[in-house]
Amino acid sequence: MDEVTAAVRALPDKSCALDPLPTAQLKAVVDIIATFLTELFNRSLVSGFVPEVFKVAYITPLLKKSDMDLADVRSYRQLSNLSVMSKLLERLVVRQLLDYLNKSSLLPRLQSAYRVGHSTETAVLKVLSDILLTIDSGDLPALVLLDLSAAFDTVDHDILIRRLKTSYGLSGMVLQWFQTYLVGQSQCIRIGLSASLLTLIVCGVPQGPPFLALSCSCCALPT
Repeated sequence: MDEVTAAVRALPDKSCALDPLPTAQLKAVVDIIATFLTELFNRSLVSGFVPEVFKVAYITPLLKKSDMDLADVRSYRQLSNLSVMSKLLERLVVRQLLDYLNKSSLLPRLQSAYRVGHSTETAVLKVLSDILLTIDSGDLPALVLLDLSAAFDTVDHDILIRRLKTSYGLSGMVLQWFQTYLVGQSQCIRIGLSASLLTLIVCGVPQGPPFLALSCSCCALPT
């Protein structure tokens, strides 16, 4: 219960407009409802089942720049919002998963993204250090950069599950939880009071920090 309470208090003070429980109100009553939230999340983990309502995302198109063409779809970026309860469950699961990966030394040694004490700065410092050491040794360094467009939108669910099982040793109810989370993900586009029909997501992961960390950690190529 202490872990759930801490996760609620660490939530940013913002929420999806369609979320029935605004984050500020959730924080205000967390001491009262923490027992019920803990029971809800534990039942999800023990049963390996994720409620369907937790897997619905609302896409809000946001104009990239104020002077861009309003009629051109390329002028917008998509902001994906899941319910605050879904994000809470994600954070708790990812925290446990990353603890396991770190303790078992299963993360790529040079991965900088979504790890405590690592950042773009540590990645740049490592690359710069390698270049300087190569020059000092009399060799000619070459740097190749690869940028995968919409990489997280194209994560294959079957490959992700296979990686979790084969490379990271997840099995049983734990693996089933991840399978049920990924299967049945849906989204719709919302503008004002109007919304499109729900569409199933057949690939990719939810665009939020917790599962970006999951996909980055588990789908990263060994370095």
